[in-house]
Formats: sequence, C-alpha cells, structure tokens
Amino acid sequence: MIPPVETPWSHLIRFVSDHDDQVHFGDAIISDSFDLGSSHNQAVILQAKLIEGNPLSTDCVVHHARIVSVKKLLGPLTPQMVSSVRCIGMNYASHVAEGSIKLPDYPVMFIKPPNAIANYGQDIEIPKIAQDSQADYEGELVVIIGRDCKDVTKDDAMQHVLGYTVGNDILISSRKWQLDPNLAGKWPQASFSKGFDGFAPLGPCITAARIINPKNLKLETKVNNQLRQSGNTGSMVFDIPTLIAFLSQGTTLEAGSIIMTGTPAGVGFMMDPPQHLTHGDTVEISIEGIGTLVNRFKHAT
Repeated sequence: MIPPVETPWSHLIRFVSDHDDQVHFGDAIISDSFDLGSSHNQAVILQAKLIEGNPLSTDCVVHHARIVSVKKLLGPLTPQMVSSVRCIGMNYASHVAEGSIKLPDYPVMFIKPPNAIANYGQDIEIPKIAQDSQADYEGELVVIIGRDCKDVTKDDAMQHVLGYTVGNDILISSRKWQLDPNLAGKWPQASFSKGFDGFAPLGPCITAARIINPKNLKLETKVNNQLRQSGNTGSMVFDIPTLIAFLSQGTTLEAGSIIMTGTPAGVGFMMDPPQHLTHGDTVEISIEGIGTLVNRFKHAT
C-alpha cells in the first residue's frame, strides 16, 4: 500500500505571530501527545517554525531556524483554500441507534459551501433562522485530501490523504430546518440546515497523515465543560478508505477538499430533554493526536 502524502510539517497551524502581528502558517513545536488548543494549555507559550509556500503542497518549505511565538491561533484552513466540503451523515452506529433509524447501506453525503469554514477560537453566529432552540453540535474527524483523486480503490485511497483535523459539523445544524416536514419538506434538508456561514469550524491544527492512525482515535465533545459525546473513530460504519473510494466515483476529489466523517452519539437534539446550543455556549471538541477545537456561540443580531 502506498503511504499517505508526505508533508514537511507535522502539525500545521495558521496563526498571528507575536513578532509582526501578521498571519502565517507554521509547524507547531509540540509533542504528538500535546493537547493543542485546549483551555488547559492556554498559558503555554506556543512556538512554530515558519512555513514558506503553499502549506498544502509537498513543495512548501519549513524554516527550522525561523521560530516565532504564536500570538493568536487561527483555523488551519481558510474558505479560499478549501475546494469542497463533503460531509458524511449517520456514520457511527451509536448515533444511528440514538436516532432509532436503520444503518445506511452506503455513505450518506451532503455538502457545505466553503464559506461555512470558520477558525479555531472564532465566535460562531447562530443566524436568526436557527435561534429558536434548534442549534446543535457534532464533533467529527475531518480528512484533508492532499492529491487530486478520482475513481480510486479502497486499497489506494489513503495515499491521497494529507492529514486530519477536528471539525464541528455544524452542528449548529438547524434541526427544524433539517427535519421538520413543514419547513424542510418531505426529505431532510441537510445542506441548507448545516450550510450557514461559519458552520464548519476547523482546528486547531492539521496533523500529518503519517503521524496518527485514524482508525483508533478518541473523540470527545464538551458543552460548557459538560461531556456530551465520547466515542472512537474505530466505530465508524464506513472507514476513511471506504469513504474516499465511494466519494471519488466519477468525481474528482481535489487537493484541499475535506471530508467530515460523521459524529458519534450524544448530540443535543437526542437528549431528554433536548439540549440545544444557545447564546454564550462554548463547545470543545477533542480528538486524540490532533488537539481541541474551541468555539463560542452567539446569536446574530
């Protein structure tokens, strides 16, 4: 089996430098076990080696002698860098079970616009259309494609993976506009209800594919420090090679495109009573080997 895309960096971050107040890409100087982005590590002075060139290209250069301190951590990708956002629904048996529905025979896909991409630490606006107790969260492992691919087999799929990050599918998914037949119609409206601006925050970094095993990563989601989701990527119904092979049938997955791979049980909509997101809530999504994505939610005015 051909290995994944070989990157010159290990933990790709995008940040404002303490040196010049400019936005840079860099290779974070951290151990593989460091929980980047976690509130527990906010006091740690983060440093990075500056990266020159397109950080999603194997031709970029990591300047090992140009080390700067991070003033503000951003998301690793901008909307302009992401060619497409493909999302997989019902990909954990536990999530399917809590919804009392049948396991899908094939991956269930919907698409978000690139403008849904948001930064680590960014305040996410819940639009007026979704402020009536329906915003929700879904912690997910996100795959970043590093090479264009089309009609690939499962055996060859992983050679096209650049790395992995943490995502929130957004969960701020307006559940009424997703499921209520009086609003969504007969069929669920996943793309509309999950495609609002900022509804796909990513971060805190992209961990190179060569570093972690995506088949066995612990995933946790907390809302206001209360544990809501606890799962493992090994419990996916369709693993990453299967997803890439399925999604690339007749379609080019371009370098820079991302796949949000689904969420485990514990979403607010399924709690009794339902626990939707509201103004002022903070969501922390942690995935082993990558770090913790933190975002606060506020009502748009």
